[in-house]
Amino acid sequence: MRSRDYDLDFRDRSSRIRAWGIGLLAVAGLLWTWCGVLLLTPYEVDRGPGDRHPDTCESRLLTDRGTANDGVYQGDYCADERDWPEALAILGLSVPVSLAGAILFTMGTVNRTMSAHAEALRDLDAIAPARNV
Repeated sequence: MRSRDYDLDFRDRSSRIRAWGIGLLAVAGLLWTWCGVLLLTPYEVDRGPGDRHPDTCESRLLTDRGTANDGVYQGDYCADERDWPEALAILGLSVPVSLAGAILFTMGTVNRTMSAHAEALRDLDAIAPARNV
């Protein structure tokens, strides 16, 4: 395989690696958004099956009163509907996904940049003997 063909193949692989990184970063962004929705939006809780008047609960993160954190022992069903472990699990899952995405994106970008730099050096090396003649 000639060096130019190898270089073009190398750039294609680098572009695919970079695209995988962008895809994983997008998935991590969706996970962060999901976690934010769970923590920041108010929600409703049914007291029983077919409840026509559900309780309205404040968001888990921005609550002044205890509606989201007091629990069933005070007659409040809000604490059981959206648990902290669910939001933290989503956030914890997003960390390795975002880390892998950032590594792949950086690796693909650096590989393409170094390949372009090497091609520019080869072109300069080809021009240099012609100037000295």
